[in-house]
Amino acid sequence: MSTAQRIFLLFVTWLLFNLFLVIIFSDKGFVELIKLKNEKKSLIEQNTALVQKNSASYYEIDRLKNDPGFIESVARQKLGMIGKDEVILIKSNKDQKAEK
Repeated sequence: MSTAQRIFLLFVTWLLFNLFLVIIFSDKGFVELIKLKNEKKSLIEQNTALVQKNSASYYEIDRLKNDPGFIESVARQKLGMIGKDEVILIKSNKDQKAEK
């Protein structure tokens, strides 16, 4: 192999190596592709969670509009309301100490 051919082969090898580095590490290279795929996966998971939360909210809204029993349940649990003829009994601290 002549010196010119060796120099040409060395140059081509160097050029291919640099091209390989550009493909892997450039702004639109392989590393960036992997990052974007991971970000896409994360966004799809977030989107799925939001769709499920949305569906649950629509179901709750529908029940609040159409189900009096559910409205009563929410009023009792979240707002602390009681029924018309109900009485709340509260234990005092003296009763709790006497039980122990």
